[in-house]
Amino acid sequence: MYFRCTFVFLALTAALTAADQAAPLDFNLYMEGKYVYERNCIVCHGQRGDGNGELSPTLKPKPRSFREGMFKFRSTPYGMLPTDEDLRRTITHGLSGTAMGAFTYLPAEDLDAVIVYLKSFSRRWKKAENHAPAMKFPAQPEWFKAGDVIKMHEEAGKKLFAANCMACHGEKADGKGPAAIALKDIWGIQAAPADLRQPHLRCGDTPADMFRVLATGLNGTPMVSFEATLTEAQRWDIIAYILSVRLPSVPVL
Repeated sequence: MYFRCTFVFLALTAALTAADQAAPLDFNLYMEGKYVYERNCIVCHGQRGDGNGELSPTLKPKPRSFREGMFKFRSTPYGMLPTDEDLRRTITHGLSGTAMGAFTYLPAEDLDAVIVYLKSFSRRWKKAENHAPAMKFPAQPEWFKAGDVIKMHEEAGKKLFAANCMACHGEKADGKGPAAIALKDIWGIQAAPADLRQPHLRCGDTPADMFRVLATGLNGTPMVSFEATLTEAQRWDIIAYILSVRLPSVPVL
């Protein structure tokens, strides 16, 4: 089995052009990552990393295919690959509302290894033009803590939401906008807009998490980046409005 894996690894690297091999795969980490992947990920994401694992037919949303090299949750600009830290965050904390659980028990060395293995599924990782450093995001404004001021920002955010978000996310931010039914992702799967009223979102629950998505967009989905179309202040106003319509969290008994 070891020799077979060695042959597959060598065939994979040999298939890449010289221009693609700016960052060759580390064979030892690749093999360690393969072991971690097969113990923890293969049942959902599949042997080929295509999202067609044994449990995939029973899961909604469908597990992510890694073969296209498209990742929704990132700190990098729209269209770019995630950083290793982005991948660590998703693997460690999971994604609310999906079968992607929190792998908090994985040690750091296993995380490093499985990230290397995950990157072997797509050639996009070998092309420098697909990489970008993490964006720098501003700190949350102090006015979020000022009850007498935040109402003004919520009202401004409501108007901005209606102009920029309502078509997909709906008038009530419940994910039932008029365009929602026709939306699909690059995998041809219906891309239902998030119900933004929910206390737990896949991107994360904090204002900083929501700001990151407004800045970066979600690769492979109709959710584009608003980095060039809305100012930082406008994005914070939209977040203030979303928080104002958030439903209370139901305690787990």
